[in-house]
Order: sequence, then structure tokens, then C-alpha cells
Amino acid sequence: MIVKNYKDRVGKTPVVKLELKNHPNLDVYSKLEFSNPTGSVKDRAAVFVIDKLLKTGEIDQNTTLVESSSGNFGIALASYCRQKNLKFICVVDPHITNVNECLMRLNGAEIIKVTEPDENGGYLLNRIRKVKEIKAGLENSYWVNQYCNPYNAEAYYNSLGQEICDQFERMDYLFLGISSGGTITGVSKKVKEHYPNIKVIAVDIEGSVIFGFPPKKRFIPGIGSSMVPDILRHALIDDVVMMDEVSTIESCRELLNDNFIFAGGSSGSVYGAIKKYFKDYKGSYRPRIITIFPDRGERYISTIYNDCWCRDFLSKGENVNSCLERN
Repeated sequence: MIVKNYKDRVGKTPVVKLELKNHPNLDVYSKLEFSNPTGSVKDRAAVFVIDKLLKTGEIDQNTTLVESSSGNFGIALASYCRQKNLKFICVVDPHITNVNECLMRLNGAEIIKVTEPDENGGYLLNRIRKVKEIKAGLENSYWVNQYCNPYNAEAYYNSLGQEICDQFERMDYLFLGISSGGTITGVSKKVKEHYPNIKVIAVDIEGSVIFGFPPKKRFIPGIGSSMVPDILRHALIDDVVMMDEVSTIESCRELLNDNFIFAGGSSGSVYGAIKKYFKDYKGSYRPRIITIFPDRGERYISTIYNDCWCRDFLSKGENVNSCLERN
């Protein structure tokens, strides 16, 4: 199929059946969202939100868009803003990888980096404060605000959620990683309309405060949060699986070794969460489990897939960044 423009390349992502070691009685399928133009599920939201804002007149060609991002949404926004000839400022923190920062800059984004940790030991709260400061001082600016903007959830309700429903006649479980909250909010609402009995399982990471657990320093971006996103008030979640970062690293590498899928950190978290959730399952009924893999493994080449980084992470924990500095 020959596509004519940027938007035609967003969505319609392939589905693969996964092999889970020691879990032969599960049917597990994943949508490979890293097949989107900039390599992540966030392309869906970037295109939908910007088009909607232009259509409603909430922004115009002279508006500067501002957002806080750990990587994927910032890259997606930068790319589509460049395509639409819009200005974009992204507020990031020291955990952003060189690859992600480079991709944003190549797509014309202005990068502002917050360097002081917030009261939870992360950077998200201070990133949000910086966004508000920028917006207050910049005439004709718009904060995209993926943590609260209903257009974010609407994007996934109309695109990813609908695609999943179109591709599967039966679904028993939906496992989704959680961070800013837009994906699980939009998708959960759509699938529950079509499959009222489906169980939606949120996958979070230790150190995230979303479900009331204590905050601690996290090293793998793309999953978890230092605050509870307001948009999650509308999510339809039945259960939660908490993962640790060591298991995430192991699951990412197992996913590559056993399924030949080179995916990012949140994908490994969800893959590991499915195995954890069904650890003792011995039933004769084969549940059909759907998940998504949000982004590519290349963006984690200096962390999850870097042997030196992993050894340092496993042995020293808080001193994990020393290996990155040596490389």
C-alpha cells in the first residue's frame, strides 16, 4: 500500500501472537505501536490533538505548543508540529536519552531541561511547574497537557481502541502500561463498550505513585508517574499489576530472545506483568489476552539493552548513571 501523507502512516499497526515461555495455555496478542511514523503509540495522540485544536480554533498558526515529556510524546509532537509548521517547546529532564533529545531537536523542537529533582525524587512535578511558567510568560501559547487534556484520551478511544475492537472477535483481558494515562483511559472506555466482560489490567512500575504506592527514584522512562494524572478519573480499570525495573529489563531481553521483538521498557513491563498475573494459571480455558507494545527498543539502547548499564544498575542501583557517563 502506498500512503500519500503523514497522517496515513499513523495507526493500522500490525498484531503479532506472542510465545510466553512456560505459559502454553494463554493466547497473547500485541499491537506493535512502534510501527507508527516516529516509532511510538504517541503519534496517534499528537496527530489527533493538533488537528482537533486547529479545527476548533483553540490554536492557530502562530501558537506555540508547550509540553512536558519523557520522550515519545515529545518526539511525536515535534514531528507533527514541524509538518504543520507550528512552534513547539518541550520540557524534559536529565533522564531523557541522547537519542530522544536528538530526535526532538532534529524535528525543530526547542528543548528546555529541568535539572532539579522535585519533592518525590523525580522531575515530573518540576517539569510541570516549568511548563506553567513558560506558558504564563509566552503570549499565544498552548499547553497540550497529556495528563489532563480530554483530547488525549479521545485520540486513543477513536483510533487504537477502535482498531483493537475491529481486529478481535473475542477479548478476555487487556493489559496496558500506564504513565500519563491517556492511552488506558481512551482504550479502556472503547473496549468496555464492545466487550463489557473484558478485564482491563493496568501495569505500573515500583516508584510510581499512581496507585498509592510510595515514590522512589525510577530509571526507565515511559511507564509510571510522580503524580496521579487527572485524566485517569475516566479510565475503566479492573486490576493493577506492579512491576519492578529489574523484571522489566529481564522481560525486554526475553521478548527479544524468544519473540524477536525489539521493544521498549513499557513493553517489557507489560510482557512480564502478563506472566506474573497468570503465574499459577492451570485452567483448561485459553484466555485471549491483548496488549500493546508502545515504542521501539532503539530508544533504550543505552539503558535496558546496554550490558554495562544493566550491570551497574543491578549492582549499585542509585549509581546507575555512572555507567552512562562512561559511555
